[in-house]
Amino acid sequence: MQQAGTSGSEVEVTWEDQQNINKFGRLNNRLHELNDEIKAAKEKCENLEDASNELILTDEEIVRFQIGEVFAHVPKEEVESRIEKLQEETSKNLEKLEEEKESIVAQMAELKKILYGKFKDSINLEED
Repeated sequence: MQQAGTSGSEVEVTWEDQQNINKFGRLNNRLHELNDEIKAAKEKCENLEDASNELILTDEEIVRFQIGEVFAHVPKEEVESRIEKLQEETSKNLEKLEEEKESIVAQMAELKKILYGKFKDSINLEED
């Protein structure tokens, strides 16, 4: 398989090059998924923080707490405990997602260096 360069010279696309291009594409797709997951996790963190703040303000000992599709009357202390646990879980999940994103961005940068080094302007790895 041959790929024409902008200078008129042809650059051969090897099996290894194709594997790197495919890997870059997979990483790019995962990066988009991660960005969506990170956004959702941040929103969940904010919502849990808001709920926690609302609990602090209430004088009620029994509050409505959504469990699945229904609301149940639950003691305020239990709700505080549940929200705290959910905040910890969401925070840990967000941290893992951000670590994975950093890893993917680093891998993509390395692949860009390799592929642009070989193909110069004949390949476009940037998004518009």
